[in-house]
Amino acid sequence: MSEKSWPDYRAVWRWHFYAGLFCIPFVIVLSISGLIYLFKPQIEAWNDRHYDNLQMTGSSKPVSEQIAAAIAAVPGSSFSSYELPEFASSSARIVVKNDETSIRAYVHPETLQILHTVPDGERFMRWIFRLHGELLMGNRGSNLVELAACWTIVLLITGLFLWWPRNVKGLGGVLYPRLFGGSRMFWRDIHSVVGMWISFCAIFLLLTGLPWAKFWGDYFKQVRQVTGTAVAQQDWSNSGERSSSGSGRSGTKGGGETPRGDSGSAEHSDHGGGGSSRTKGRAPAPPIDLTAIDKMVENVAPLKLDAPVVISAPGGRSKTWNAKSNTANRPRRVTVELDPKTGAILSREDFKDRHWVDRAVSVGIAAHEGALFGWPNQVLGVVTTLGLVLLSVSGVILWWKRRDQGVLGAPKPALSPRVSWGLISIVAFIGICLPLFAASLLFVLFLEWLVLNRIPAVRTWLGLVST
Repeated sequence: MSEKSWPDYRAVWRWHFYAGLFCIPFVIVLSISGLIYLFKPQIEAWNDRHYDNLQMTGSSKPVSEQIAAAIAAVPGSSFSSYELPEFASSSARIVVKNDETSIRAYVHPETLQILHTVPDGERFMRWIFRLHGELLMGNRGSNLVELAACWTIVLLITGLFLWWPRNVKGLGGVLYPRLFGGSRMFWRDIHSVVGMWISFCAIFLLLTGLPWAKFWGDYFKQVRQVTGTAVAQQDWSNSGERSSSGSGRSGTKGGGETPRGDSGSAEHSDHGGGGSSRTKGRAPAPPIDLTAIDKMVENVAPLKLDAPVVISAPGGRSKTWNAKSNTANRPRRVTVELDPKTGAILSREDFKDRHWVDRAVSVGIAAHEGALFGWPNQVLGVVTTLGLVLLSVSGVILWWKRRDQGVLGAPKPALSPRVSWGLISIVAFIGICLPLFAASLLFVLFLEWLVLNRIPAVRTWLGLVST
């Protein structure tokens, strides 16, 4: 047999098959959880509806008294943040910290009655957030999600190569599915046509999700250090194990980074609110001076920042107070620094004042969350996530229909393929951009060479036998 150019159609099909084998379970879980998270503002508004429709009869108590009531309701706690009410009938949202756990208290602004308290990490959307970002497994789960995202990008790129029209006789099966050509043609067309229509949006979602991943996020920070584009503090975080503070409807921490989609979380770290071993056992922090909090609220309210607007006490090594618009539409976010003694506004940072890298990532995050351009952004997210689920289901059905008994069903490799240095260059470039993908690819190749090819039954079942 003569040498074949490589990668040929069958070789790409093999990559597509094996990538799908690994990715499909993750794609389904992440698509469904991401679909739910797209509607976080609506879901949280519904969950908090009882605390946004209070009967008001007089004037509200000073914010300092509302905070004191929240602290008294959680013995041993200290103040973390206060969210400016979005509506005149809204309760006060005050986050206090107790033994490294963030507790959200809903306080009636007139009577100071505690309407509800809940650990930030136990709210429904926080659970969805952790499921989507780390499969409820912390940094290990974040690495798994990143690995699945990298291979899903490969899955989509190889899928587009397989879809690319060859000897086309009409647009059926290319731009629209042929619905009446039999079961196998139907599912093949559903798989290829849906993949064609959603691939670019799906790849965009996968790429814009990488800054939150633990491994890639650290890699990105190192690249920024080397290239001189690093900043003192990003507007997002990729750590899942540090302590949290909450704020706003989504929690926040003064001076902290904002995690994926959590309009007010301080760090991606507030997953679970458990705190780290480095913070446990320390002496309690000194009480925070709330003398100027009423003046802070008075100065920040007229700025009319996009809700939720959160005033946060100093956190970590920071000594400054700040007020921040934690709107999910990140290009509209504003941060102001406040004088801890007088409550006066010391400085203001708008979106245009940030580094261009941070602006680019923030735009991507806002689009990823469906918040950049209103409800059409949410609709586009719904179409993409449902399309990914349909791709996964149709892929499984196609495999089931074409499988042979006793083998996994991977396409057979060609004999003596001619190596393409162009392809190697492309894979190397992707590996530089996605280092976890490169590491996993090398591991799989080494495992195949060292173990899988040396066990005849396994080699045959996986389809590694040359024909």
